[in-house]
Amino acid sequence: MEDLTEARYAGVRWNAGGVYDRETVPAQTIKGKVLYRIKRDDIVYNRMWATKASFGVVKNDADGCLVTNDFPVFTVKREAIIPEYVEAIFHTASFQAEAAGRAVGTTERRRLHERDFVNIPVVLPPLQTQKRIVEVISAIDDQITALDAEAGALAAVLRRRRADLVNNDSGKAVRAEHAFDFSTGVRRTPDRATGRYMTPYLRSANVGYGTLDLSDVLEMNYDPVEREKFGLRYGDVVVSEGSASANAVGMPAMWRDELPGPVCTQMTLLRLRALEGVCIPEFVFHWSMWAYESRAFLDIAGGTNIKHISAKRAKGMTVRLPSLDRQREMVVELDAMESVVKATRAEAARLRDVRAGLLAGLLDRTIEIESAKLEV
Repeated sequence: MEDLTEARYAGVRWNAGGVYDRETVPAQTIKGKVLYRIKRDDIVYNRMWATKASFGVVKNDADGCLVTNDFPVFTVKREAIIPEYVEAIFHTASFQAEAAGRAVGTTERRRLHERDFVNIPVVLPPLQTQKRIVEVISAIDDQITALDAEAGALAAVLRRRRADLVNNDSGKAVRAEHAFDFSTGVRRTPDRATGRYMTPYLRSANVGYGTLDLSDVLEMNYDPVEREKFGLRYGDVVVSEGSASANAVGMPAMWRDELPGPVCTQMTLLRLRALEGVCIPEFVFHWSMWAYESRAFLDIAGGTNIKHISAKRAKGMTVRLPSLDRQREMVVELDAMESVVKATRAEAARLRDVRAGLLAGLLDRTIEIESAKLEV
């Protein structure tokens, strides 16, 4: 028995280890589709999206819930494995990579057949060890959940405070064009694909909610005059001017010289720049964040399927413009709150990395379970 346990612990196939049974009795048939009934602790996966880690364990009672045969259903054999341990395995990079490698097809939606799924090797320690691993991982999950909730609550307070400060009646109401300088970028055309002055530029895909994603920055040709006109300066705010997704319209971020210049903008972005002596860049950013969070940007957007703000409409928006000293005070307060939100989210992200490494170590036995419990 000891030899068998060690062999299984070293890695078994799902079916060879007797981990679960395929539910073969259809619940009913509708329009030619065979449907299967799922229940709590069943294993279900999407055979067409297995490359995107579409695996899961049914966590709640699901009486009456049905799935088609595009979602293979398996019943856990509790004498071999516990459902929570199965869920932990599904979250490992090694399992996800193995599943993606076994999927077949030529399109993005490659299929993972049941015969390939059930033959994916898994580490299967004794039940008691499985339970202890789940306890350790669950403790980290609880910390992550608490941090996520804390970050969400802090972000909500920040949004409310930002709205209060930006819309304070003590500020003079002016048109946005009298507070900010507006510019749009150039259109991407075939003739700009090559040239003497190839220049990095930002587009809507690079702008997130208060952040920039610079992992995929494209280039096109901007002549020296265009570089001067459309080049970004430290503190400029870029706003997603249009999108088919309402949630992306008006999404802003501040440019802080993350890349060496010159860096320009495409026509899909509005560029807002603080007018010297009128406002400061950080105030422009927080006003833009408020305009996005309150859907003020979306309210002025035109179009049907694809919404567009346009510089003309944005220039007519109302800005409650406080004195420069008051702007600085507001920014200090809001930036401090934002730093706390970012720090909380960063800690949650760090714990997710810790979780992933710890789980992998526990499964391949490079980390002993007692040592892991002490660290948590």
